[in-house]
Amino acid sequence: MKILKEFGAFIKMAGGMFRKPENPKMYWKQFMLQCNDIGIGSLGIICIISVFIGAVSTLQTAYQLVSPIIPKTTIAQIVRDTVILEFAPTLSCIVLCGVVGSKIASELGNMRVSEQIDALEIMGINTKGYLVLPKILAGLVTIPLLIMLAMVLGIWGGRLAGTAAGIIDPSIFDTGLVMAFKAYNVYFALIKSFVFAFIITAVPAFYGYNVKGGALEIGHSSTRAVVVSCVLLLLADYILSALLL
Repeated sequence: MKILKEFGAFIKMAGGMFRKPENPKMYWKQFMLQCNDIGIGSLGIICIISVFIGAVSTLQTAYQLVSPIIPKTTIAQIVRDTVILEFAPTLSCIVLCGVVGSKIASELGNMRVSEQIDALEIMGINTKGYLVLPKILAGLVTIPLLIMLAMVLGIWGGRLAGTAAGIIDPSIFDTGLVMAFKAYNVYFALIKSFVFAFIITAVPAFYGYNVKGGALEIGHSSTRAVVVSCVLLLLADYILSALLL
């Protein structure tokens, strides 16, 4: 019953986000601020994670492929597909659940506890549209771009690690990258990134917006938002993989 109650409250909150804005310029400014916070603010951690994920993938793949029958280009193919299909979208978004999700939940929770949201509502501002919607839209714009960057950096990190460790020649790695390449894998990863972006921003916004109590409840709300987001993200990953692959 609690799950149904929270789902109903989320639908009610989502319905209130799409009312006509009081001042479109004010909403646009808020949207750009959220794009900077979510996109630019997460750029560094995504770059670091992506490079090391690709590097570790190359080293572990080479460790497993010990047979001389298997060509070296297979290493590049495996790294390419695993980074594009799973590592770049899923692992990066799990990290973003903690980085972005906790920030959104704590920010809105603090505004709710300090009665800033109540003050905005008294002024006649649709707080759901002004505070929640720009965060979701900014996530839908910036997170897929971060995932695309993670794909490129992950493959580059794998190439760099393979060359530095003397596992595979760069020309052989580049040849393996284009062998049996399926563009659909990239489309699938982008579909996942949009779904994950919605989960990462909408779920923490819901928990932060509806928090009640004080500082302790803000912490509990942020933790719950991150946990629920990660579970929903993994569930969505399984469902999309079962339906689209």
